[in-house]
Amino acid sequence: MAIINWLGITESLLFAAGDGGLTLKQLAEVLEAEEFEAASIIEELKERYEKEDERGIELIELAGAYQLVTKKEHAPYLKKLVDSSQPQTLSQAALETLAIIAYKQPITRAEIEEVRGVKTESALHTLSVRGLIKETGRSEGPGRPILYGTTKEFLDCFGLKDLAELPSLSEELTSADPEEGDLFFEQFEQIFKDES
Repeated sequence: MAIINWLGITESLLFAAGDGGLTLKQLAEVLEAEEFEAASIIEELKERYEKEDERGIELIELAGAYQLVTKKEHAPYLKKLVDSSQPQTLSQAALETLAIIAYKQPITRAEIEEVRGVKTESALHTLSVRGLIKETGRSEGPGRPILYGTTKEFLDCFGLKDLAELPSLSEELTSADPEEGDLFFEQFEQIFKDES
């Protein structure tokens, strides 16, 4: 019988969970274990990261959730990477996510994903790195999810004084017709290319 690598599985789960992280309860449910067992695995994984100086990531607890993050001392190198590899255009997914945030802010990741119908973690990361969106607080709902909104850089990029200057959405574009939605995102993408 194969030995189960609980540390490796937990590390994979934390990586997949991304910025949201995992609570002990969530981890215990996925591992089909008791919370104290999940806590023990987390502690051992955390100790390993702390002992191994050559590792580039660490395990932290933030707002009751555990997540993998890059080490603070590596920040100058990460900044160089972001600055040098920053794409000039945004992907379709990022543009769609940005449009949803611009018109429906403040909005949670789950609400964005409900509108788009797909995961948005990567798009949110890209938009955050580009400085177009930011965390604006936490929702009062269960788990108090992060709320996202646009930034001053977003306004500058699109030549807007404030959000009231966003073009109004016609009822046709806010309907569920995918072709009309695609047309809106194409127009949004064109505006972004023209302004950047």
